[in-house]
Amino acid sequence: MTQRIRIATRRSALALWQANHVRDALLAAHPGLEVELVPIVTRGDRILDRPLAEIGGKGLFLKELEVSMLDGESDLAVHSMKDMPVEETPGLALVGALPRANPFDAWLSRDDAGLHDLPPGARVGTSSLRRRCQVLAARPDLDVVELRGNVDTRLGKLDAGDYDAIILACAGLERLGLGQRITAELGPPDWLPAGTQGIIGLQCRDGDDAVIEAIAPLQDADAMRQARAERTVLDRLQGSCQVPLAAYARIEGETLHMSGLVGTPDGRRVLRAEASGSDPEATGLALAAQLESQGAMDIIAALS
Repeated sequence: MTQRIRIATRRSALALWQANHVRDALLAAHPGLEVELVPIVTRGDRILDRPLAEIGGKGLFLKELEVSMLDGESDLAVHSMKDMPVEETPGLALVGALPRANPFDAWLSRDDAGLHDLPPGARVGTSSLRRRCQVLAARPDLDVVELRGNVDTRLGKLDAGDYDAIILACAGLERLGLGQRITAELGPPDWLPAGTQGIIGLQCRDGDDAVIEAIAPLQDADAMRQARAERTVLDRLQGSCQVPLAAYARIEGETLHMSGLVGTPDGRRVLRAEASGSDPEATGLALAAQLESQGAMDIIAALS
């Protein structure tokens, strides 16, 4: 067993909460272990004036953390798994998942107005094409506007009146003690979350057995099964920030029940599918195949 683990983390309040949560869990599991945080500013944190889809998407929040591990400056990275590209970085491995928090999206409005209560032309803030697609599919008369920044910045813009409503992840708000700000929870069957939303992923150097052994008590088998199923869909359908794509797996006993969608950013075309099974990868592939049969790859190709 290693005696010291250095955790690479972004500097945002939410990322630091996640890293501290993992640190506390490691210390509880291994008394005497030394755990150090290594805060890092990523490119995604620095570039706030352009949409994620334009500047590279998910990997923008990981690259510097991964370099830190590969260079031996840190041993473990804690990520919101929905920010992790499906493709593994050579030399690194996704080796764990913590119990899943609330996987759904949060609707926040200044006047407690719901999605269907806003007047035509109201401004809704989000940086996600998936959320944009679903808003416009339900309310094509709304004005969906780009929204970047950390949670406090986004809430500040809502409170200042820059937006009539914004959409964030329930998990992030609840982890930061801001659950009371949620006007409504957006969930199935009408609204689907991003694949692996609400799951904290643990990444380390491939073959680092000491770190893998240390995090073993933190592992959650159900969260990892959900992650494997949802990431299979993302992999098959080339999921990225450039594609409005949702995948969600819930567990009943040994069965995974999956729902997914692919749409156009303007919400005019939305494909939906469902699949069930016991094997995560096979169920994810079955869901992706149903979406492909409806023309998902045509939508994805047009957005590439």
